[in-house]
Amino acid sequence: MYQFPEGFYTDVREEAVNATVITIENGVVKENKTKKEQGVIIRLYDGKRWYISSTTELDRVQAEIDALAEMAVPCQEIGEDPVVKKYEVNKETQLRYTDCDVSKIPNQDKLAMAENYCKCMKSYEEIQRWKVFYLDNHTVKHIVSSKGCDVTFDTQNCCIAVRHVLMKDDKPFYGSKDFYRMKFDELPGHEEELHAVIKEDIQYNENAVSVEPGEYTCIFSPAVTGVFAHESFGHKSESDFMVGDENMKKEWAIGTRVGADLLNIVDTGMEEGSGYVPFDDEGTRAKKTYLIKKGILSGRLHSAMTAAALEEDLTANARAIDFQYEPIVRMTATYVEPGESTKEELIAGVEKGIYIMDYKHGSGMSTFTIAPNKAYMIRDGKLAEPVKISVVTGNVMSTLHEIDGLSQEFELCSFALGGCGKMEQFPLRVGLGGPYMRVKHLNVQ
Repeated sequence: MYQFPEGFYTDVREEAVNATVITIENGVVKENKTKKEQGVIIRLYDGKRWYISSTTELDRVQAEIDALAEMAVPCQEIGEDPVVKKYEVNKETQLRYTDCDVSKIPNQDKLAMAENYCKCMKSYEEIQRWKVFYLDNHTVKHIVSSKGCDVTFDTQNCCIAVRHVLMKDDKPFYGSKDFYRMKFDELPGHEEELHAVIKEDIQYNENAVSVEPGEYTCIFSPAVTGVFAHESFGHKSESDFMVGDENMKKEWAIGTRVGADLLNIVDTGMEEGSGYVPFDDEGTRAKKTYLIKKGILSGRLHSAMTAAALEEDLTANARAIDFQYEPIVRMTATYVEPGESTKEELIAGVEKGIYIMDYKHGSGMSTFTIAPNKAYMIRDGKLAEPVKISVVTGNVMSTLHEIDGLSQEFELCSFALGGCGKMEQFPLRVGLGGPYMRVKHLNVQ
């Protein structure tokens, strides 16, 4: 396809994107846009520096390759470079969604889908403001390299996202529900589930009282478990933070005990959902990487460059938000593996604690924070009154040892809006989740 100049490693990533966004606000269509975009990023490496170019002019790719080569210094031993030796040479086509390509669905059908969910919102006088979003995306990527990689694959999602505002004493409560599916025909028919969420939000908003600050045993829902794993440990596992930092390498030595025996945290692009990527943006095949296994630090996330620098294996975590950006080390779907208890057993084991049902946002490196959206007291092993909580915090390395229960029930969550941010690249679609998880000694405010 391309003539790759000798003395360099070169790869080309072509992306074709079809996406639709429909926004309906309080019954009025505010946005109805379809994007069709195609572009290419070219990377050339001479053993010392990377040279990068991005273009939407597909007939200029060879010229861009040649121009990058003119700026670089050929290295006849480039094939022996530690980074180049890491790259996999996969040759495969995985077009999973061509038979159900959401871009082939007429726009009027997508709009009708969104308007049908609007009917749910109009039936509640308690809702002050609301929005219904319809979003879809079908992306095809083709990655080739001078080493011989040649992979083509697609990803897809279609979503209904609902956002609503309830008021009490002039204070807003923000409710939400996402229906994230892989195929358009999987989106209809979830109205009763949406009604149930809205009714619970109304009850919560009417009855929630401020929590008494203190230290509590908390039970996280699968989504909250997932954001904890993502924010508190997933980012620390992105190995570009570690390259060149000898102290961090010692602190995060593989084989170090970092958590309770029952704790396993995984990252993988193989699971269908918002973290699904069968190959990363360097053409590396998706893998299941244990970050923690039975409480022991077992792995971290890599691009070819970081894998070479730390002399570890590739994990397929070199990702970019689109063809305008070079890949950096990012998570895919990060989750805690399930345990052996039931949700009811976890709750029954708590005399006084808190069940955190969902969250507004989370963050964390050494210290993690989760801002709950809905939470309930646990009293004598049973769910009790709803409580308002500003923030739940803890030291990451201490908290990992305080996990003492995981449910058999498990959920891998995908979200329609937003995504993960790192450096200038936001938002990147990722998945997160896990079981219900019981954690002792958390600071609740």
